[in-house]
Amino acid sequence: MLTLISVLRKSLRKASLFCVTAASVAFVSLAVQAIETPAKQAILVDMNTGAVLLEKNADDLMPPASMSKLMTVTMLFERLKEGSLKMEDTFPVSEKAWRKSGSKMFVEVNKRVTVSDLLRGIIVQSGNDACIVVAEALAGSESGFAEAMTAHAREIGLEKSTFANATGWPDPNHRMTARELTILSKYIIQKFPEYYGIFKEKSFTYGKTVKGEPIKQGNRNPLLYSNNGADGLKTGHTDAAGYGLTGSAERNGRRLILVLNGLTSAKERARESERLMEWGFREFDNYALFKKDQEVAKARVWLGAKELVPLTVEQDLTVTMSRKNRRSMQVKLVYDEPIPAPILKGTPVARLVVTAPDMEKIDIPLVAAEDVARPGMIGRVTAAIKYVLFGASGS
Repeated sequence: MLTLISVLRKSLRKASLFCVTAASVAFVSLAVQAIETPAKQAILVDMNTGAVLLEKNADDLMPPASMSKLMTVTMLFERLKEGSLKMEDTFPVSEKAWRKSGSKMFVEVNKRVTVSDLLRGIIVQSGNDACIVVAEALAGSESGFAEAMTAHAREIGLEKSTFANATGWPDPNHRMTARELTILSKYIIQKFPEYYGIFKEKSFTYGKTVKGEPIKQGNRNPLLYSNNGADGLKTGHTDAAGYGLTGSAERNGRRLILVLNGLTSAKERARESERLMEWGFREFDNYALFKKDQEVAKARVWLGAKELVPLTVEQDLTVTMSRKNRRSMQVKLVYDEPIPAPILKGTPVARLVVTAPDMEKIDIPLVAAEDVARPGMIGRVTAAIKYVLFGASGS
């Protein structure tokens, strides 16, 4: 009898491919549209889903200029988060920091500056002097701080970036990729929400001129000056790097991160950053296909106490896709039919496959939503004969 059941099971099992109907999920398209940009390096990422909407030389090592100051402030954020520093703590200003040229916060030699002011001096004013104050306070020297920056970069998923200083000053060993700047931006936004608000501050006043007038400097991020949901992060410029920007904006709960570098002017940087950010929000959207533990479909069971087992996804499935082509996506349920009992809840027994032109196939497991036991010997034989004679419906 066991031999008969085995033969029947072998002969009846077959590959099953069902297209999920519109009642279960909207048919959508993930086809990515091409758009040109004069930037040498560029990438636009949907932070919620990780979808890349645009990329150009995104993995090339490039001089990041002051955009690498995002790593400098990350080192400071980490210390604040763990509680070993407070915003009201003060750091001394060395002569090296005071003399540093380029963008300046205008700290005074042999004075002390609060961590709160130094953060704004770096984020809002892009102060090279402020970066060196932080580096020397946290690591004893700027070179030692740069080594710590590189080590921490590896810990948080930046595999290529290397740092030679705290400022982004030109150095052949100071390199990042556009993609890794998006990874770093996401890390900052998600891990340090209590400090992230500093990035959208449009100005900061610190120090005085020789005439005793307060020095007020504006944030160089052009995205902050339009009503577009922008709230960060950092610009950069050197002769070798050109003009760059790492920016982020959020609209209706959806956040995009944009990195551009190698542009020819501040005007071109402002125009390109706004144009590409608007394009990303206008042409694409996020579509929730299934929620965690939501039933996707039911699969037939072979020799089980139940004829059907419900299938669910283990995580929310949200896809970023082109608005224009969203109705062309195909979503398919794939499994070997029927699934033999016993089946344990949470066991992967099928797959959900999402395809569309010009996109990587999405292939995720579907798990059994409940246990399905095997019946006794008589029940198995009865079920097998019933399946052969009448199919899954039993009639």
